[in-house]
Amino acid sequence: MTWGATEAEAAGPLPGDELIPDFDSGSPRAVEIEAPAAAVWPWLVQIGPAPRGGAYTYDWIENLLGLGFHSVDRVLPELQHPQVGESVPFGESEMVFALVDPERALALRSGDGNWFWSFNLVEPRPGVTRLISRNRFRLPSLAVRIAMMPLEPGSLIMERKMLLGIKQRAERLARGPSPDVP
Repeated sequence: MTWGATEAEAAGPLPGDELIPDFDSGSPRAVEIEAPAAAVWPWLVQIGPAPRGGAYTYDWIENLLGLGFHSVDRVLPELQHPQVGESVPFGESEMVFALVDPERALALRSGDGNWFWSFNLVEPRPGVTRLISRNRFRLPSLAVRIAMMPLEPGSLIMERKMLLGIKQRAERLARGPSPDVP
């Protein structure tokens, strides 16, 4: 369930962990991107349902759940400067930007405070970024714990696709515009 994350990334502390220190379940996942953090950041800050940038995953699955996701392949300038406290709708609920550290860390927290989702950007060498996604959940009841069991494998499939979608877009952005071919 820790697809792509190194042991250190899975176990070590990351910015945003303090938002929900007493969690019951969590999944770190990561991908290495051949692009600087500046090319990854724009895709993270615009995540969300339309008119935001989507989730870069299987939109048809997201939309079966009524989330209104439509993944874009362009940077949306109007969404590039999120502020702590700004909300992003997710279906019938909403997430709030709880941490914004440009080109380093971004975290969203659910309205009830029982879920947070952070994205950390680490540059192990010039021009390469590790994108570490971490979800943490408080599961306040047995019913919620049981309901979470089938969701976790589905989350792995969706999040893996999302990280690979961000990787593809960031690497393309870092390469710059393609020259016109006559």
